[in-house]
Amino acid sequence: MSREAFYVYMMTNKGQTTLYIGVTNSLVRRVHQHRSGDVSGFTERYNLNRLVDYEQYNDPRDAIAREKQLKRWRYRA
Repeated sequence: MSREAFYVYMMTNKGQTTLYIGVTNSLVRRVHQHRSGDVSGFTERYNLNRLVDYEQYNDPRDAIAREKQLKRWRYRA
């Protein structure tokens, strides 16, 4: 029996000036959507089409919890 995987992924733009963090159950499809411009709003505005990193989870609740954890992260120079 095959289990569905869930991914927390990070996208950026060419200049690496903006970071987007999201959750999906199809990483290949979602990255394709970002690169082809099918994702409107924030990702379209900042041209977020480069995959930076991803993590795989078996439980969607774990993926969502990790996404929330990453989005609370603050950079301090």
